[in-house]
Amino acid sequence: MFHEREIRQQQVPFKFLQNEEKRARFHSDVNTLISESEFTVIATVINKEKLNGRYRTPDNPYEMSLQFCLERLHRFLIEKGQAERTTYCIFERRGKKEDASIELEFRRICDGGNFKGIKINCLDIQFLDKAANSSGLQISDLIARPIGLAELRPNQPNRAYDIIQRKFRRSATGLVKGYGLKTFP
Repeated sequence: MFHEREIRQQQVPFKFLQNEEKRARFHSDVNTLISESEFTVIATVINKEKLNGRYRTPDNPYEMSLQFCLERLHRFLIEKGQAERTTYCIFERRGKKEDASIELEFRRICDGGNFKGIKINCLDIQFLDKAANSSGLQISDLIARPIGLAELRPNQPNRAYDIIQRKFRRSATGLVKGYGLKTFP
């Protein structure tokens, strides 16, 4: 299973990445996998420092991120003519309390607790254990950090982001901001 943290820190089972040649080959293979796989990225980056500086009692950043992503996913499904079909949003299990909290927020957003105040009936939620070895969850884990770093440290080199940015949902005119990527605040 690919977990970005274990790869980055070269922990078991990725200790072999301590070898420079193997690490270069591994990263090249992962870059090829991401580049050649067909998927669309919809992501949110919450700058917690700015959020806490701007708002006295800011909303939960994870719940905000979920809302922003679900709103954009719903619009994407409408664009693709898929809003009449059920799309499952897959979450990795974290624990009973955490799963119940995220499901409650998911359902609140879909029941109209979103920017437009509309019901989003085409989305449903499912949880998977890490042991399920979901390729979608693994890819999500691999791309999250490079996306966040690209937004929070834009002057820092980020080779992974150079590949990922081609996968973002875009407007008809090619815009990513607000379509495939929401940065807040």
